[in-house]
Amino acid sequence: MLAKATLLLLLGATLGLGVFTFGYARGASYLTNDPAACANCHVMGEHFAAWTKSSHRAVAVCNDCHTPHSFIGKYATKASNGFWHSFYFTTGRYPDPLRITPRNHEVTEGACRHCHEEIVASIEHGAGDESGERLSCVRCHARVGHWVR
Repeated sequence: MLAKATLLLLLGATLGLGVFTFGYARGASYLTNDPAACANCHVMGEHFAAWTKSSHRAVAVCNDCHTPHSFIGKYATKASNGFWHSFYFTTGRYPDPLRITPRNHEVTEGACRHCHEEIVASIEHGAGDESGERLSCVRCHARVGHWVR
C-alpha cells in the first residue's frame, strides 16, 4: 500500500510540475503560429529580431520553416522540441550560440524544398555530389530566414 501511495505521490508531483512549467513558460502560445511565441525564451530574442529584418518575414513564420507541413508532423515536432527546449533551458545545458539539431535541419531543408519546389527541381536535375547526396539549401543560403552572428 505504501509503494502505491509513493507512486501516486510521485506521479502527482511530476504532473503538477509539468502543468506549472507549461503555464509558467506560456506553453499554450507555442500551439499558435505567432512568431512572438518563439521569443518567449530570452535566448531566442536575437533570432526573432533577425527574422523581423529578414527577406522571409513577409512570407513565412517560424512554423513554416521549422515544422513539417502536415498537421501530425507539425505538432509532433512542436511537442518534441518543446520538451527538449524546456529541459535544456531549465537545466541551462543549451549550446551558446544555439545550434540546430540534425532532425530540425532536415525539417528546415524540407520546408525550403516545399516552398521553392520548382526552382529546387530545376537546380537539382542532374546535380549532387559523387556520393549521391542531394544539395543542401541551407549550405549556400544559411543567412536566409534569420541570421544571428
